[in-house]
Amino acid sequence: MRMYFPNPKAMLPVLKKDGSIELLPWGRRQKQPGFLPIGGWARIESIYGGVWERYFPKPVKIPVLSFMEKDFEGHSHWYDLQKGQYIQGLVAKEGNERRVYVVTLE
Repeated sequence: MRMYFPNPKAMLPVLKKDGSIELLPWGRRQKQPGFLPIGGWARIESIYGGVWERYFPKPVKIPVLSFMEKDFEGHSHWYDLQKGQYIQGLVAKEGNERRVYVVTLE
């Protein structure tokens, strides 16, 4: 299945320590209820800078086969991951609300 962030029901798989997979909501959109940050990404600088600390961040692996990025002209490009590769994620928590964010580098 393919997930795109604009879909308000978008979920991403998270690899748990016991090897099982849990699907969590991918970030939060502007009109969605909740208290976690708006967006689907967490910049590594903001993580190291302590911005996410109040959300009890947990680093997680996101096991997917491929991901899509848009270039400067807005064209989509798909990239395959090799066996053993993961996307770095962060699970944030506020009360009973839990969401996964994709960690990005500058």
